[in-house]
Amino acid sequence: MPSIMLEFEKPIAELEAKIEELKNFSNEKGINLTEEISTMQAKAEALKKEIFGNLTPVQRVAIARHPERPGTLDYIKHMFEDFIELHGDRYFGDDRAVIGGIAKFQGLPVTVIGHAKGKDTKDNLARNFGMPNPEGNRKALRLMEQAEKFGRPVFTFVDTPGAHCGMGAEERGQALAIAQNLARLMKLRVPVVNTIIGEGGSGGALAIAVGDCLMMLENSVFSVISPESFASLLWKDPARSQEAVGVMKMTAYDLAELGIIDEVVPEPLGGAHKDHHEIAARLGGTLKKSLESLRKMSVEEMLQKRYEKFRGIGQFISG
Repeated sequence: MPSIMLEFEKPIAELEAKIEELKNFSNEKGINLTEEISTMQAKAEALKKEIFGNLTPVQRVAIARHPERPGTLDYIKHMFEDFIELHGDRYFGDDRAVIGGIAKFQGLPVTVIGHAKGKDTKDNLARNFGMPNPEGNRKALRLMEQAEKFGRPVFTFVDTPGAHCGMGAEERGQALAIAQNLARLMKLRVPVVNTIIGEGGSGGALAIAVGDCLMMLENSVFSVISPESFASLLWKDPARSQEAVGVMKMTAYDLAELGIIDEVVPEPLGGAHKDHHEIAARLGGTLKKSLESLRKMSVEEMLQKRYEKFRGIGQFISG
């Protein structure tokens, strides 16, 4: 059960605490309060549906960044079998912000690549809070090309605030590493299915987010820059980051409406962090459906559709 509470969840928590008090009082005093407890439980459920059925973009960003939200390793655990992690870019080193390897999905050999933020302070530091260095993106590229060589479909899971922008990363060719991934993914001759599972930030996200089918979990976000950086750069005021979220159109439903993503995967009530098994089952079913559709196409048809998909993004008709 998630232990970290978001600000807008407090009314629900207060009501649930009262329900627990009533249950304890009923047990201690031997008084039958079943009817009263049922009434309050119904109120709590209605309140949850009201709050989570009308989330603002700012609230969705908070859920996307929730520390207990399932990450790539959680989805690998629940959806794939026989995962073998592969390390290193064969140039510089192994970036732990990017996880990749081979596994089985519904009995089919596949390649899995994704970002990893870490589950505690020590793990976050070791994984650089999910912000890949050039070697992380080059590792991803190596695994994509390996997948093409052996005819394995590629699944990617995006969850990063953005590519690491430290001096060392720039010196080792961060921009080039991202650009090479974008170019190579457009031509990869195997099915590529991308999912934004949390934060999809900037080039760090794009480096593994080009493919045949791009989907987002309901409370994930995808943007060219973080709201804090957007407000700092455009308005010279980082305090306006919440205002920036609405302007940026970075939620799953906004991007689906704009035609940038292909599908929104509904999350359990309260967010993916409330039930890892349930969200993995929902996403697994969606991935299976997408992969089955792609495998019916010839390679040439698949590549043409991929090309048309990205060429169509940002086109507007006026007059």
